[in-house]
Amino acid sequence: MSRGRAPRRWLAALLALLTPALLALGALAAALQSQPLVQTAGEVGPEDVARAVSLLRTHDPRQARPGQVSTAQLRQRDLDVLLSHGLHRWLNARGSVLLQPTRATLRLSTRGPVNPFGDWLNLELVLAETGGLPQLDALRLGRLPLPAWLAEWAAPRLAEQLGLGREWQLVGDVVRRVRFNPDELLVTYAWQGDSINRLFDGLLSADDLARLRPYSDLLVKLAAQSVPDWRLPMVQMVGPLFDLARRRSVAGNDAAAENRAALLALTLYANGRWLGHISAAARSWPRPRPLQLLLAGRSDFPLHFLISALLAAEGTTPLSRAVGIYKEIADSRGGSGFSFNDIAADRAGTRFGERAVREPAALQALVARGVKDGDLMPRFEDLPEFMAEPEFLRRFGGVGAPAYNQMIAEIDRRVEGLSFTR
Repeated sequence: MSRGRAPRRWLAALLALLTPALLALGALAAALQSQPLVQTAGEVGPEDVARAVSLLRTHDPRQARPGQVSTAQLRQRDLDVLLSHGLHRWLNARGSVLLQPTRATLRLSTRGPVNPFGDWLNLELVLAETGGLPQLDALRLGRLPLPAWLAEWAAPRLAEQLGLGREWQLVGDVVRRVRFNPDELLVTYAWQGDSINRLFDGLLSADDLARLRPYSDLLVKLAAQSVPDWRLPMVQMVGPLFDLARRRSVAGNDAAAENRAALLALTLYANGRWLGHISAAARSWPRPRPLQLLLAGRSDFPLHFLISALLAAEGTTPLSRAVGIYKEIADSRGGSGFSFNDIAADRAGTRFGERAVREPAALQALVARGVKDGDLMPRFEDLPEFMAEPEFLRRFGGVGAPAYNQMIAEIDRRVEGLSFTR
């Protein structure tokens, strides 16, 4: 009898060892899938930027009385754009939202490592309306249902991990109620007296500020050296800033992060702002002497170039392009007019920002040696500009029309000929 029991004991022990592994493999097979739940990332267009600008102006915390209760109306498209932008920025994922009466379904897809079970990790969350903030009603990872409490527990921890802990807490303090309607989300909120400071102070972490301080100090030095001039070619700041980024990278710092810091400091400066405007901790820093920066002899090109570069370096290339097109459409409707040379500065800046994070050390080495206007800005003198909307539509048919696309292709060809794109 003992001989019969021994194999059974060994079999039981083997199954006890294998069962957790088999369960883990089964869960992995259920969680991973061969196709994404969200097929494509939402493309941001100029009309989306216009809508975002309108929402920000309407619900600007700087214009609200503390405690005043207001309601923001967000359309299905608004949420898709915000979700796609946020997921791409922080998780390199895709997302979509489906709004229904009293419920909302969020779907996220991100590509995982190559494996035999499937390359895609798909997450579906169903939120249910309450009298206040919504609660998680259902959660599914691939084909694997998960308890809703797991996401409730993980969400604030994930926000903290992504550096969004302050924003998560601010939302909980400000938002009173969320209601779901077909194709519409209603958010009832009340800004508090310290909301604007909390919002801005959450933009930069202590590590961000430590990285930015050397670039802020260098801007102070470069601006002081330009006395008595009040206008300065942008290249005279770009070279030293990226040389500083190169030296800090050689010393062991992350090269892409250094390039982002250089771009942020310079972009704020070119727009007449400084780091003290977005961080209380930086308000005690020395402030650079204000100067007007020039690129190719023009004061508008640095703004186009740097904003697009910064957006692209932050991983939001579709947004950077849409912002540039939106600006030109707005100008054609009563501003300076639609200008393809501004689009050229936008697209050159986007390529610069892309390379700043894709090949950070190579760009640092190139720019640190010194650059000229023609190294950053493509040939633009023959590009049409200052077109009112009727003229722009008559000549080019609007954004996306064949004549417009042909002009954009020519601009891109010129941008590809710049030294930093090679």
